[in-house]
Amino acid sequence: MMWTKNNIPDLSGKIEIVTGSNTGIGFETAKALFAAGAQVTIAARDVQKAKKAIQKIQSDTAGTGTLDYGKLDLANIGQVREFADLFMQKHTKLDILVNNAGVMVPPAAKTDDGFELQFGVNFMGHFALTGYLLPLLKQAANARVVTLSSGAATLVDSIDFDNLRLEKSYDEWREYAVSKLADILFSYELHRRFKNARMSAIAVAAHPGVTRTDLQRNIPDENLEGMFAEFDQVMDPWQGALPSLFAATDASVEGGKFYGPDGPKEYAGYPALSNHHTAAMNDEAIAKRLWDYAENAIQLTYKFK
Repeated sequence: MMWTKNNIPDLSGKIEIVTGSNTGIGFETAKALFAAGAQVTIAARDVQKAKKAIQKIQSDTAGTGTLDYGKLDLANIGQVREFADLFMQKHTKLDILVNNAGVMVPPAAKTDDGFELQFGVNFMGHFALTGYLLPLLKQAANARVVTLSSGAATLVDSIDFDNLRLEKSYDEWREYAVSKLADILFSYELHRRFKNARMSAIAVAAHPGVTRTDLQRNIPDENLEGMFAEFDQVMDPWQGALPSLFAATDASVEGGKFYGPDGPKEYAGYPALSNHHTAAMNDEAIAKRLWDYAENAIQLTYKFK
């Protein structure tokens, strides 16, 4: 089936957050959710860009939902807590959380809390955000947490827990792959913990295939064009957002699963179950170790009951 945003059900009354939704896939995700009637918060590091995104969505889209914004810097765990606290003051539940924001192959850098930037933003920031917002997820019937990963998660076979703070030489593509493997492990482990707590919530992972967005801003133009030339199809953000939207809204979605485009090698296409499976992605021991590492590192304990 060629699933598109036209297949999204009525989301009236649903409260949703999309991180990094001032641009790219996140913007298209927020736009489609708004059009379906949801109350969407655009969570972004730059408030002015978030406001502009809201104006653009409202001018381009005949939506029945509402749009709000919040300042969210995933590279600072204290600021993640501030965002969550403010959100919880305004809302009594959270139906859908889309952990979309990310960085890709930047120069070597650390977050404010000392994590390698990609691991810190792509995984640790979203781990913290989800944990801080857990009380609101518990108040929603059938809440969903959608975390974006990447086919790059298949490029590494483990996580080096002794190199999450730039302790060793920096390989930007390896660290990106590690951060995206961490996102998959987090999503699967979160779903197992939802089930163990007998919660109705589900956790799902998604990846956008090959999509041209601002995420590639750290790749020089000549290198980027050469990279894109290797693929049969490079999608626009509206299509790259479909796996996220499918994972967030479709009735057939199962927790603890991974969704992506249905084309060859999952580079492009329309939403379907992903065929990306590696031993590392499904290693429950690594997932639990990662979970414990994250909770200890930021002094956050998820309270499921």
